[in-house]
Amino acid sequence: MLNQKQIRYTLDVMEEMFPNAACELVHKNAFELLIAVVLSAQCTDALVNKVTKELFKKYQTPEDYLAVSLEELQQDIRSIGLYRNKSKNIQKLCQSLIDEFDGEVPHSKEALETLAGVGRKTANVVASVAFGETAIAVDTHVERVSKRLAICRWKDSTLEVEKTLMRKVPKEEWSATHHRMIFFGRYHCKAKSPNCDVCPLLSICREGQKRMKKKEREQHVNR
Repeated sequence: MLNQKQIRYTLDVMEEMFPNAACELVHKNAFELLIAVVLSAQCTDALVNKVTKELFKKYQTPEDYLAVSLEELQQDIRSIGLYRNKSKNIQKLCQSLIDEFDGEVPHSKEALETLAGVGRKTANVVASVAFGETAIAVDTHVERVSKRLAICRWKDSTLEVEKTLMRKVPKEEWSATHHRMIFFGRYHCKAKSPNCDVCPLLSICREGQKRMKKKEREQHVNR
């Protein structure tokens, strides 16, 4: 496991690599962000942005999503994975916004988690990006990077990863670290082909060192 000095170094390197890391879901307000994050589950931000470009022209309020049939909404997001469940959740959460929150997106993470299709990660993203709350949302990139770098243990659950990061990263850096870890995982420490050979963190990354040794052995065998 990395010690606190190594974690500090890791955070600084990620900041140097991705100083402008931010949410890549295109949105104009908290409601659009909420819908976009719900749609992004098990789906790329790029595909979500492609779909929401037209979706957000057609639907601008919770009432708009409820004014159409479920089938029509499903057609509008059909290219996104799990579109049937996501359509149902969007209509349910829109009804909840109207019934319980005067049509507005609630600010607190606890209130956000009461909405259909909104789990802890989605609530953290919306609270952090839309309302400036300090939060670390653990998606697949954040979890993978945290475990590969041994900030967290391989066996840790998503919640344990979140709690560990909250403990080891200064609170004022939570939101920025969340975005930088996503960029690091999305563009550098990728799931299938991480750029270990050019990684500035290789010297403290046991996973990367293992991968490089394996690559060297394979190259030696193939000579």
